[in-house]
Amino acid sequence: MTESTTPVRTGLPPWAKKAIAVVVSLLVLVVAYFVLAAFIPRWWAQSVGSLAAQSFTRGILWGLLFGLVCTAVPLILLTWVWQVRRWKYRRGAQILLAVVAVVVALPNLMTLSVVLGGGNAAHAGERIMDVDAPGFRGASLVGVIAGVLVFVLFLAVTWRYRKRGRDLESARADIARRDAMGGDAVGDDLGGDDEVR
Repeated sequence: MTESTTPVRTGLPPWAKKAIAVVVSLLVLVVAYFVLAAFIPRWWAQSVGSLAAQSFTRGILWGLLFGLVCTAVPLILLTWVWQVRRWKYRRGAQILLAVVAVVVALPNLMTLSVVLGGGNAAHAGERIMDVDAPGFRGASLVGVIAGVLVFVLFLAVTWRYRKRGRDLESARADIARRDAMGGDAVGDDLGGDDEVR
């Protein structure tokens, strides 16, 4: 007769493994934040400066373009994240749309890191933009406001289009109901009129 033995667990309990994973992830995020905070504002300012090439007009145009597109498109993509919730493969589609929205919004986020950042890299980025991309930051703000307005207009048009579709569907259902209830009698009357004529 053999005795039943319960397996002995070795190693850390599951809650300890999860806690270690969370702590390591937080440390990685903090280190990444400080590395990116020291690099991104300066690099982005230099990139924008090379686009504007010290031209006030080009700085304004690039600022408007980045502000408008990188605000309106991510907001629209994020509304689609909500719209695809009934799809069969919604989870993958939602993750993809959210990732694309964040990627498209990155130029605005990087400009924000220059404007609101308090570190040396942010101050260096501000000086670079003042010289190489004059007007970019103010035009970006105007573009962001315009992007929000475009998004609101998109929502209004979409809502109106869907309401029109619902109204049309309701009207068709009413016509079908009326036809089912009294259409035969009306048809007989019309047929009788034709015979008289």
